[in-house]
Amino acid sequence: MIRMKDIIREGHPTLRQRSEEVSFPLSEEDRLLSEDLMEYVINSQDDELAEKYDIRPGVGIAAPQVNKAKRIFALHFDESTREDLSIIAINPKIISHSVEKAYLSAGEGCLSVDRAVPGYVPRYARITIKAFNTQGEEIKMRLKGLPAIAFQHELDHLNGVMFFDHIDPNNPFAEIENAFAIERDSAE
Repeated sequence: MIRMKDIIREGHPTLRQRSEEVSFPLSEEDRLLSEDLMEYVINSQDDELAEKYDIRPGVGIAAPQVNKAKRIFALHFDESTREDLSIIAINPKIISHSVEKAYLSAGEGCLSVDRAVPGYVPRYARITIKAFNTQGEEIKMRLKGLPAIAFQHELDHLNGVMFFDHIDPNNPFAEIENAFAIERDSAE
C-alpha cells in the first residue's frame, strides 16, 4: 500500500524526467504498481481510511510520484464529485483537444508538493484521450471539466512537468484568454 512516505516530493529528479513507455503484457511489477496507484486514490478519498493511514486525498497519482519513471497513472472520482471515471491509464496520450481552456478557480494541488501554490493553471477544457488498461486493451474516451484537468495534470507528471510550471509567474491570477473557471476545492 502506498503511503505518504512513498510519495517523492518537489525537487526530486524523477519528477522532472520523461517516463518510459510500458510494454505489454505487463510485468508483474508494472501490474502491481498500477493496482497500488489505484488503491491509493480510492483509499485517499475515504475519510476514515485517509485518516487511519495518514494519506492526503487526491483524484490522481502517477508512477513518477512513487519514484517509478513509467507511463502509468490512476484517476478515480467517487460519487461525491458527481463524476464517473475510474481508470488506470498506461501509455496515455491526448489525441485531440478543444481550443477553449478551463482552470480550477481554487488552483491545483499535488501530492508531491507540500505547499500551496496560488494561481490559475490553464488546461484544455475538453480532450480526447487514448491509453491502455492493465490487460493491454485500448481505452479511448472524451473528457471534460474536472476529469480532463486531472488527466492533463497526471499526464504532465509522465513528461516531467509540474502543475505550477503552467502558472504565469508575473501574474498568477491573470485572466486566461478563451477560458472558463471550474469551481471546486483544489484538486490533487
